[in-house]
Amino acid sequence: MNDLPRAVLLSGVACMMCCFSISPARGELKAGVSVVDVTPQQWPVLVNGGMLSRSVDTVKTPVNARSIVLDDGHERIAIVVVDSCMMSAEFMKDAKQLASSQTGIRADRMLISATHTHSAPASMGCLGTEADPNYVPYLRIKISEAISLAIASLEPAKVGWGTIDANEFTALRRWIRRPDRIENDPFGNPTVRANMHAARVIDDVTGESGPEDPELSLISIQATNGRPIGVLANFSMHYFTDDAISADYFGLFCEGLKKAVAVPPVDGVQPFVALLSHGCSGDIWRRDYTRPEVAITIDEYSQAMIAKAVSAYQKITYRDDADLAMSEARLPLRYRVPDQQRLLWAQKIVNEIGDRVPKDTVEVYAREQVLLHERQRTEVVVQAIRIGNIAIATTPTETYALTGLKLKRQSPLPQTMVIELANGGDGYIPPPEQHLLGGYNTWAARSAGLEVQAEPIIVEAAIEQLEQVCKKPRLTICAPNGPACDAILRRQPVRYWRLDEMAGSRAIDSSGKNGDAIFEPNVVFYLEGPQSARFSSGMQLNRAVHFAGGRLVDRVPEINGDYSVMLHFWNGLPSAARLIAGWMASRGHDHGLSHGSEHLGLGGTDPDGRLIFVQHLAGKDPIRLIGRTTIERWSWHSLAMIRQGATIRVYLDDNLEPEIEGNLQDAGPFQPADYFFGGRTDGQSNWEGRIDEIAVFDRALSTEELKAIASESVDNLDGASRVPDRL
Repeated sequence: MNDLPRAVLLSGVACMMCCFSISPARGELKAGVSVVDVTPQQWPVLVNGGMLSRSVDTVKTPVNARSIVLDDGHERIAIVVVDSCMMSAEFMKDAKQLASSQTGIRADRMLISATHTHSAPASMGCLGTEADPNYVPYLRIKISEAISLAIASLEPAKVGWGTIDANEFTALRRWIRRPDRIENDPFGNPTVRANMHAARVIDDVTGESGPEDPELSLISIQATNGRPIGVLANFSMHYFTDDAISADYFGLFCEGLKKAVAVPPVDGVQPFVALLSHGCSGDIWRRDYTRPEVAITIDEYSQAMIAKAVSAYQKITYRDDADLAMSEARLPLRYRVPDQQRLLWAQKIVNEIGDRVPKDTVEVYAREQVLLHERQRTEVVVQAIRIGNIAIATTPTETYALTGLKLKRQSPLPQTMVIELANGGDGYIPPPEQHLLGGYNTWAARSAGLEVQAEPIIVEAAIEQLEQVCKKPRLTICAPNGPACDAILRRQPVRYWRLDEMAGSRAIDSSGKNGDAIFEPNVVFYLEGPQSARFSSGMQLNRAVHFAGGRLVDRVPEINGDYSVMLHFWNGLPSAARLIAGWMASRGHDHGLSHGSEHLGLGGTDPDGRLIFVQHLAGKDPIRLIGRTTIERWSWHSLAMIRQGATIRVYLDDNLEPEIEGNLQDAGPFQPADYFFGGRTDGQSNWEGRIDEIAVFDRALSTEELKAIASESVDNLDGASRVPDRL
């Protein structure tokens, strides 16, 4: 379900560039920290984080602005993390200008981010709630105060990096719905193929829509004598609901880590400060829907997270010669504004609302259409910071975990933290392929209104800023081969698609034949794949593609008769959902069932959860061959399909006794055709689940070759017992 911390992973990834320490501009590093209470002073106060407006007049826990200022004699940088749901780019600009005028730090050397607590005063208008008019100017002043106090506490310092896998504290909350259980959006259209928390009814879904990022990372700062000054932590978990006003688990973590570090007070010295910044959490949350729900309180969750952080903190080593660099880019982006029909619909509803607040989801999204139409476009800020050999990248949005992994995997430095909701609050930016699946975080609004291509634009800008501050090029993303990959490649396939892509429309061919295949829409990337110990190395998870109606398409001209296909599959659809659960491999002409077409799939109600092979011939009844074994839902299996003359054989899970064996009818001379994976030639009952490691051969593999591939995949494992399938 997750990768190990990237600093560990890169040690085993031979295909990535080596990372060297940055040579610092020699200067004494200084650091200062502060905590400023930003709890509102005027009541009641508006609170956002929900669909509809609400106000409160009580405090569960204080909310704070926590600051770190770093200075190497050449650069001075301020980092502020505020207990807020979101803060707008306009507000951030004003807050930075005020702080700059009072402290002298350049506005483009300030990083200000929100924790994303859903229980804080509303400092930005979002969905049904507007910004609280009394609180916003107060918060602006307090942020400047936090930076000023941190400057006043500057002292010589050293810095270190810590990281740990905290996968038990985060999981995917966005799941893909079954094609027969699509829901309507607020505009009355059946577009919701994926949505938050859809897996609460587990039979409604086929699988998660993306990966998680389980890394808990720490940037720790100490005085030169070893006294702890502060820790900037980062973790990707959306929020843990608490009573308002509250800092959510973010505040509990910071106060708890302060107690755990247990720094004795020193007269005239600012006490230790912990900050918890928000990692890329747009599609992840604390509950793992693949497992039974376990009741846990916010205090229990926070204490367990603190214990995890302490175990990483205790292993940190420090350097006192770290220099600083910071860069930012300003990107003009468009909003997804309504067309004329939707705008007329929205304006009618908004006119009926009048001066009152929206009372339901339809009214909320009608008003959002009018607001987006008025705004049309915006400008977002993307930053990068380097602290010695540690990097920080930012996004101004609620960013998916996959996006954070893209930045970490391509960063020039292995020790990279990604902070979201920094320098703005432009809501969700799903990767482009995720927009097609619909759901709450794709519905156009101030909370999710940026153009469809915003995610790759922001990713590229962040990587370019990282390259600038690191003065090194990005790393290349490539999957490390495990022994099973090498065993397959030794048999010289004409195509080998690893399916470990993070984005794009092209599946890269690893066979050396340059036969890249094309992904159709409705495919999502970088899910956990099968048998990481066999197919990967360096303690990195093997990755797979999830098909949700789209297919992988290629023409393989090298094949002119016999052929073989090997792949791994994982079915997400219940057998009772439809007649055929899904077709996973197909050969023929697009959009039809051409003469001599061949299809391999998994039965639903007929046959019940067993493999099925069908050959279609013009004017004749199809040949239908059925497997023996019932395939369990949501479990990985391997297969090999061998076409030799008029004989078809299908092997399941390294069993050398065929699961399917039979003779096919003569279709005449071999006809070149397309090859489809994740669906059938006519697009009927396409695959709903994951497929991985597709290898195509221009000959019939022998039983001895299949046996050798299976044997070499296991015999050549290098310490694979340390890499379980689920880490």
